[in-house]
Amino acid sequence: MKKVVLLFVMAIFAVSCGNDDDSQPEVLGCTDPASENFNPLANTDDGSCTYTKNVTFNFTQNWDGQSVTFADFNTTFFTNEFGNVLNISKLRYLISRISLHKADGSTVDFEEYKLIDLENPASLTLTPAMMATTGDYTGISFIYGFNEADNRSGAYPDLNDANWNWPEMLGGGYHFMQMEGIFNDANGTPQVYAYHNGTAKDSNGVFEQNFISLNFNQNFTITNDATIEIKMNIAEWYKNPYIWDLNIFNSGLMMNYEAQKHMNENGPTVFSIGSITQ
Repeated sequence: MKKVVLLFVMAIFAVSCGNDDDSQPEVLGCTDPASENFNPLANTDDGSCTYTKNVTFNFTQNWDGQSVTFADFNTTFFTNEFGNVLNISKLRYLISRISLHKADGSTVDFEEYKLIDLENPASLTLTPAMMATTGDYTGISFIYGFNEADNRSGAYPDLNDANWNWPEMLGGGYHFMQMEGIFNDANGTPQVYAYHNGTAKDSNGVFEQNFISLNFNQNFTITNDATIEIKMNIAEWYKNPYIWDLNIFNSGLMMNYEAQKHMNENGPTVFSIGSITQ
């Protein structure tokens, strides 16, 4: 009888052990091997999978909502806040250190800079080598011009070839913007203007970095390859907060400290984030 009871107990134990071997605890995670955060130990997908996608930045220009392209050069006239009537014959500007800010507090930092030149259609877009991960984002930031660490004389062969250098006697490094054209002076006579922006020379040997750090709160979600529009409202260079009179500041502005600082004051309202498409 004891032998029968012992065999019965052993049978129950064996069945119990077999059931333990067959059952597995639930492990939540991303179960897609094609994702960025695949968890080979997960047996239940929790919807956390992320994927890398291309992001393209599209640079557009406008004058208080009126589109401005190369086709407008020398032919379309605009009136600034002061009342100066002007046209545009050249517009080039530099954008660097673009970052996307994720909802979890991390950032996607793109290393490329971009010289936008309205005469060159290829310069109006930038697709960085680094890709962004899918998910929720809360903002976009970038620098107009170069920050102090990046603004190094002669460091960028493509900018050197584009004659984008800022004179050493004015602090060196590179231009941030070149905008040129014709305006009608107080007597109605056409005059040349050259609105060039870069490092501000305060006095001999004293220079002030004049770049602008821009940060835009913008909620969006990346689910696929995305195109983000960065808009420049040219009219803002002339009106907010300093109302610009081209009769006073029209040429020789690179070495004019006061003019350079007014450009810096007006710059933060020039840019905005436009459409985000996928």
